[in-house]
Amino acid sequence: MKLSVVIPAFNEEQTVGQVLDRVALAPLPPEFDALEIVAVDDCSRDATVTRLAAWKPPEGARPQTAFVWVRHEVNRGKGAALRTGFARATGDVTVVQDADLEYDPADYRALLAPVVAGRADVVVGSRFLAGPHRVLFFWHFLGNRFLTTLSNMLTDLNLSDMETCYKVFTREVRERLRLTSDRFGFEPEFVARVARLGVRIYEVPVSYHGRTYAEGKKIGWRDGFEAIWCILKFNLWQR
Repeated sequence: MKLSVVIPAFNEEQTVGQVLDRVALAPLPPEFDALEIVAVDDCSRDATVTRLAAWKPPEGARPQTAFVWVRHEVNRGKGAALRTGFARATGDVTVVQDADLEYDPADYRALLAPVVAGRADVVVGSRFLAGPHRVLFFWHFLGNRFLTTLSNMLTDLNLSDMETCYKVFTREVRERLRLTSDRFGFEPEFVARVARLGVRIYEVPVSYHGRTYAEGKKIGWRDGFEAIWCILKFNLWQR
């Protein structure tokens, strides 16, 4: 089996190289003998594109590791970058990985286990089940709870972390998805879409090492209002 890891990046010159190294060295279930890394630079204004152009798999990476990167000439947002990456992905299973070191590729084995066992078509990594996490913003936590609850009410799912980065899905799900969100609306749209597909969804705990705004965190309160709009839009008006 081949695993595709899609990494959207915007102004992540400090971390994108480390993320690529960790992805290349991540422990995978033995069923996966090939790894494909697809990075999408969303018109970064720093040296992110230079880091991508220079990156090579580190010593110890599995022999069948392929790397491809593309660049948006206009900044379009995380959702648009992911759509570009999904279109390039060829793996049997796809993982969404942020480029900011908040999520650890060491969790891939646990994320992929329900798919390998034949129990899941989609796996969502939850920061709130049992994994270790950095203690940071109370209002972000409360906002996440509100957004997840609102999403659950409309999708009839019982997720604990709708806004998580880690979304894992099979090739069949990837080929059926019709995503349209350009920014952080990707998260609620993805959940709404897979809920309506009627596929098997699992949730597993993951670790989380959140950043402060001084360290480069980008999501803000405006994105919370956009998420509310997207939850309503994709669950009520675009069913």
